[in-house]
Amino acid sequence: MKKNGKVVCIVLDGVGIGAAPDAHLYHDESANTFCNTAIKTGGLHMPNMALLGLGNIAEIMGIPKQSSANGNFGKMREVSKGKDSTTGHWEFSGIILEKDFPYYPNGFPADVIEMFCSLTGCKKVLGNKAASGTVILEELGAEHERTGFPIIYTSADSVFQIAANEQVIPLERLYELCTIARHQVMVGPHAVGRVIARPFAGSNGKYQRTTNRRDFSLLPPALTMLDILFKHHIPTVAIGKIDDLFAGKSLSEKIHTKSNAEGIEETIAWANKTPNGFVFTNLVDFDALFGHRQDADGMKGALEYFDMQLPRILTAMHGDDLLVITADHGNDPTDNSTDHSREYVPLVVYSPNGKKNVDLGIRQTFADLGKTVVHYFGFEHNELKGTSFLSQVL
Repeated sequence: MKKNGKVVCIVLDGVGIGAAPDAHLYHDESANTFCNTAIKTGGLHMPNMALLGLGNIAEIMGIPKQSSANGNFGKMREVSKGKDSTTGHWEFSGIILEKDFPYYPNGFPADVIEMFCSLTGCKKVLGNKAASGTVILEELGAEHERTGFPIIYTSADSVFQIAANEQVIPLERLYELCTIARHQVMVGPHAVGRVIARPFAGSNGKYQRTTNRRDFSLLPPALTMLDILFKHHIPTVAIGKIDDLFAGKSLSEKIHTKSNAEGIEETIAWANKTPNGFVFTNLVDFDALFGHRQDADGMKGALEYFDMQLPRILTAMHGDDLLVITADHGNDPTDNSTDHSREYVPLVVYSPNGKKNVDLGIRQTFADLGKTVVHYFGFEHNELKGTSFLSQVL
């Protein structure tokens, strides 16, 4: 079923839609990013997503169910161990991780820190513990300014994070520290999912993160949908942190963005100038600015802003073009936790010439997305995990 068109996939980072069957293993039994945000804020106003069938997936306050939706709808379950962006996006692409990445709830071992200091030339590091990114700036920002030592910390995710004031450690040097950590320190048994540069600005105890964050991921350990498309000269356009999550592999274009608004604008621009190809967008503000910070009102505003821009995205879709809107994990802003949550993710699919109002049900793996994408462009590739739903929507 080869189609001559484009697929645009937009990931609403962290916007899950209900606790997964194994959520109890992650202490996330009550998590529901979409529904709990709606309840906490008096309902969501998302008429355009509603028309595509979002309200048919779950009972979301303010989003009515459609008897004849213009799109197709369902939800996906993650099979891989973990609940972070790398794991979720890799599973989208056809990789199911049987073993989770390592975690460090008590900070990193002394030998890891010693190796980091030896390889980078840093005399010392600050922190070395699990902490909220905003809290640790309040705690150690002034000492960092005074000493010049980088702040090292982790979270409930498998991450090695380096925070630095851009006026103390310039961005180029911060990225260099992260590159060394990624490729020479956090390897083997310490191969965390991501090394993250966390630059911030400010002084005298008043600090705020900047938009110059960078994620340094591992190379995907197996064949992905991007590899297949790239090998067959199908353009692959990465917008947002997609480039970081796949370590730049098998991507034709790499566009880093600093906000949801910029990501949406780049998505529309590339959708308009990509008649045949794959546009893969991650909108991270839902997760980074609102889920982690327990800001339900901010989450509501960001979701409603996306919905207001959705008609412009739909206008860029023609013929058999396929638009997929989903998420990579949850990050419930109402659950008194700053961590990700193990949730189902929404699946909303639209094509101008495609089928309408199809219930895609509960997909048993995120990998169904990648299998559908390669199927769209005419490739079977049975080595990829997942089951295509292309025939249900086109």
